[in-house]
Amino acid sequence: MKTHGEISRPLTAWLLLAGVAALVAAALGVFELLHPESPPPMRNAPAAAAALVGLGALLMALRHALNLQRQQRRVFDETGRLEALVRERTAQLTELAHHLQTAREDERHRLARDLHDELGALLTSAKLDAARIRSRLAAPVPLAAEALERLTHLTSALDQVIAVKRRIAEDLRPSALAHLGLVATLEILAREFTRSSGVAVHCALQPVPLTPAAELTAYRLVQEATTNVAKHARAQNVWVTLGMDRGAAGGQVALEVRDDGSGFDTAVPPRSAYGLVGMRYRVEAEHGTLAVEAAPGRGTTIRVTLPPRAEAAPEAG
Repeated sequence: MKTHGEISRPLTAWLLLAGVAALVAAALGVFELLHPESPPPMRNAPAAAAALVGLGALLMALRHALNLQRQQRRVFDETGRLEALVRERTAQLTELAHHLQTAREDERHRLARDLHDELGALLTSAKLDAARIRSRLAAPVPLAAEALERLTHLTSALDQVIAVKRRIAEDLRPSALAHLGLVATLEILAREFTRSSGVAVHCALQPVPLTPAAELTAYRLVQEATTNVAKHARAQNVWVTLGMDRGAAGGQVALEVRDDGSGFDTAVPPRSAYGLVGMRYRVEAEHGTLAVEAAPGRGTTIRVTLPPRAEAAPEAG
């Protein structure tokens, strides 16, 4: 787009030309006053030529002024559009930051409750069992049957402690990603979601070359999408697909989560859109794209593309 200075240079030139033509016309008028004996054609021809040049210069100046006005209007409209977009994104980021802060505090509260209620109760029970076993073994005639019962209960309590620890650790960061890969981790997530929600999950997953950070982004996106399905969609089925999109420029990793739930009107921002906003910024942080298709009564589809790992990207040409 041309700058204001680049646009105004031709206008200044034509205005100068119009000024020169006006000076020429004035000089010819002075010449006629000083030499009234000159023939009329000689007097009128230069004046007519100067007038035509001046008129042409004036018309060109007006034309450039109109072009400048149109350019300025376009610049003004584009500036207004960009400012509105910046305000919208700033408002989204502000709301998202507030939501993330609240969510972080809620997560801390949940972890503290789990550690205090579940883990604390199990450890207290295990401590009591150990104390009873110790007292029984210290008796003159150990009560073997009761000690064995307490040991069994202690073993069960410790197994539950290990399960709670594993669940808390997996909620914080899925270890299966590093040990089993993205495909197996998503299959585990799908089975656990079906078991907890009753919604059938149909997976079509292929191994894809992603960086560890992008794999975590893909996992969190499916996790967030299925959480939204359980909370809002009232769906019966969810389809999760993962593979390479060879049609995209350079070959992109394509991830899709689709449900047959209630859907929503994309033209009307949902009351709680923080999950979608968070997903979008998380995907964009990995240089990917996210698109959402939804309609009332027709379910929701979330499509994501992520760039493949650099050494796995197809060579150009």
